[in-house]
Amino acid sequence: MRIVVSGAAGFIASHMCDRLLAESHTVVGLDNLLTGSSRNLAHLAREPRFSFVEQDITRPFTVAGPVDSVLHLASPASPKDYLEHPIETLDVGSLGTRRMLELALSKGARFLLTSTSECYGDPLVHPQVETYWGNVNPVGPRSCYDESKRFAEALTMAYRRAHGLPTAIARIFNTYGPRMKLDDGRVVPAFLHQALRGLPITVFGSGSQTRSFCYVSDLVDGLYRLMRSGESYPVNLGNPREMTILEFAEEIRRLTGSASEIVFQPLPEDDPQRRQPDIGKARALLGWQPLVQLEEGLSRTVDYFRSL
Repeated sequence: MRIVVSGAAGFIASHMCDRLLAESHTVVGLDNLLTGSSRNLAHLAREPRFSFVEQDITRPFTVAGPVDSVLHLASPASPKDYLEHPIETLDVGSLGTRRMLELALSKGARFLLTSTSECYGDPLVHPQVETYWGNVNPVGPRSCYDESKRFAEALTMAYRRAHGLPTAIARIFNTYGPRMKLDDGRVVPAFLHQALRGLPITVFGSGSQTRSFCYVSDLVDGLYRLMRSGESYPVNLGNPREMTILEFAEEIRRLTGSASEIVFQPLPEDDPQRRQPDIGKARALLGWQPLVQLEEGLSRTVDYFRSL
């Protein structure tokens, strides 16, 4: 197939490009490099089945030739990035999603949206199931990201209902692995950056809030299966193994052999207290579940950050 990937220079999307190429597809990558990095695609410079276009998808653009699938992964995804670029985040979730949907519609292609577990906000249902509507603050500091993704989901479903466009929606939970930016503000690179340099490991709040961490190759496998499925409603993709942030900090310290002390700072506004996916739907519909254990995935990620 010939597949268009927005946000191609980002962390997850660059790995998705690798998977698509490994499956013998041809890929056209789009990215305006606001938060993505061309370094994530440097290894594809001589790959004949991959082409890259520096493109802001909130502006008009065209893709010549046939397209079989359109994967919309473009968006700032870390708190540091979307708090620094709130308007751009809202634009890519609204205008950007509309343009990618129009591309899919004009080409007769299947469309996949990468949404987020942030659609559940600070959840009152645990673990989170796809039928839960969420507990989101629409005017809080994180709302630029949460609401852009919620709108993108609504727009995707509107195109399916109005035009019969084949669509898919993935709600991605915390994902980690090589090509994350050390300074992107998410917990995995933040803790690794601090631990590898002997700096204090900063835990917000008491550290009792929970997260579930999925290695990037597992996440990409779920996205690939979803792209090839006929499912149109949201599907959770993440690792259901839940742990507290304090436990995670201790694990990072153990794996890196760091002597860093753990220090505590106030919890950011609207920071979710619990985050764990129910992946029963992904198991049943896609035959998917995470395979990479946390220690193995973190070891690979540590090796990557040590090589920088």
